[in-house]
Amino acid sequence: MVSKRKYIFTIIVVVLLTAFVTLTLGNVFMVEIGQKVIISENTYRKLKEMHDKYAKLENIMQIVHKEFLYEADDETMLEGALAGSLKALGDPYTQYLSKEEYAALRQDTEGSYEGIGVYIAPSDDNKILIVSPIEDTPAEKAGLKTGDKIIRINGTEFTAEQIDAAVKIMKGEPGTSVTLTIQRVDSNGEHGIFDVDVNRETIKIKSIKAAMIEDNIGYIRITSFDMQTEKDFNNAYKTLKNKGMEGLIIDLRYNPGGMIDSTVEITNMFLDEGIVTYTKAKSGEIQYYKSDSSKEDIPLVLLINEGSASASEIMAGAMKDTERAILIGTKTFGKGIVQKVQRFGNEGEGIKMTVSEYFTPNGINIHGIGIEPDIEVQLNEDAEGYGYEFYETDNQLQKAVEVLKEKQ
Repeated sequence: MVSKRKYIFTIIVVVLLTAFVTLTLGNVFMVEIGQKVIISENTYRKLKEMHDKYAKLENIMQIVHKEFLYEADDETMLEGALAGSLKALGDPYTQYLSKEEYAALRQDTEGSYEGIGVYIAPSDDNKILIVSPIEDTPAEKAGLKTGDKIIRINGTEFTAEQIDAAVKIMKGEPGTSVTLTIQRVDSNGEHGIFDVDVNRETIKIKSIKAAMIEDNIGYIRITSFDMQTEKDFNNAYKTLKNKGMEGLIIDLRYNPGGMIDSTVEITNMFLDEGIVTYTKAKSGEIQYYKSDSSKEDIPLVLLINEGSASASEIMAGAMKDTERAILIGTKTFGKGIVQKVQRFGNEGEGIKMTVSEYFTPNGINIHGIGIEPDIEVQLNEDAEGYGYEFYETDNQLQKAVEVLKEKQ
């Protein structure tokens, strides 16, 4: 006879063993019996949900292969589906990147590429907006300006939804040219449309231009924030300081932005210990970018305008909130969101996606708003250009020099 205690113990062991085997086989392994595979109910439900979700795409591809007049490639259609999924989000800064587009974007951040030299973005009216031409490039030499809109390329109409295709056409072999149809609004609000031929060149982006202007006032222009900008800025700053610089003008006009780490490191040079900026993600996670206690104590003026965007506005916002510098010029572009570029897939594709919004030290998000200058000065219409090379007609730069002289 089996004792009651031993009987109960045996039952418990059998129950636990059965539960373990069922859980293991049902959720980890598939059991193959003849021509059938037995899976757990949970796994079946997940597979059915996946099938139902993507059945329409599979059906469309089958219909295409059966009825579409021309050749159709599955990989091309799948890539289009991926691109369309991100495009449907309605964010012009979020996009799927083909292998070629991903490689080109990585190349741009390294400081060189082949094309015409212009930063573009989608406009509110679904056109391709020129944020700024890059200095000393074919785009600038051809007279393209911030606020211009590209409506046709080589006679073919392009909208903001086709911005990637537009970029592919504008880039190309050095020595060739591209014809852009430009829509421009003049000072009277009148819309003009004209064609301009722009040559393609190897664009080597010089993100830093420096000079000593007068009365020991230094000038550093930052055209964009890329991988080399921090190092080049530091070298330029040390050179000017060795020449006796007593005040500094940082020119961010027509700087469309770039890498957040680069602008934070440069801004850090001039701030006391505190916050440069912080970002907030969908999950509520906040990432702080802080400055340390090591500070270059020199009078500062920042020049800004409608072409100053993104990373430029991080610097401008930090300087304004902390009252570390005087901002002179016109209101900035107003891009207060951050994109993350990441590798996707196994063949070099990528995704660029808006993942967070950034805030100034005082908790202000300037997206769609911009940053107002402390002293508003419009660049004279008859100015021959902007920057230290055009000092005689650059009245914004002249005002910056005047303000620094008063502080000395």
